[in-house]
Amino acid sequence: MSDSPATAGPDSTGPTADQTPEFAAALEAMMAMNPTSLLHRMQIEVLEATPERLVARMPVEGNTQPYGLLHGGASVVLAETLGSIGSALHAGPDRIAVGLDINATHHRAARSGFVTGTATALSLGNTLASYEIVITDDQDRRTCTCRITCLLRDAAPGA
Repeated sequence: MSDSPATAGPDSTGPTADQTPEFAAALEAMMAMNPTSLLHRMQIEVLEATPERLVARMPVEGNTQPYGLLHGGASVVLAETLGSIGSALHAGPDRIAVGLDINATHHRAARSGFVTGTATALSLGNTLASYEIVITDDQDRRTCTCRITCLLRDAAPGA
């Protein structure tokens, strides 16, 4: 994994060449806002990001609970990261996305390797955006299913 979270490519948190320049620039700006954010600390790599579909992966190592299994909260962090980024991309400049609701069902444990989250938009409106996030292990087995809803609102003046 790259030490630089803003570089493009499949082994970084930066945008990939598959994204439009508009979304790639917006994603870069979001990640540059806070280089010590939870996304960076948990080593989440954003692989694809558009308002309709997002993909990211996260290592299991370093994100485990005492028994060595992926922490359920880490799965929720991955899901919320994807849903929040997608909502912000959908909202556009001068608007922000604020989480209203998130839920998760954990299906199986992950013990090593990476988990990959794929967020698919369920509803993209003027005031709300909702996503389903499916998280899978390296063997493509579903480990967690999440749903997030974000409120879209105008950014505060000067923000």
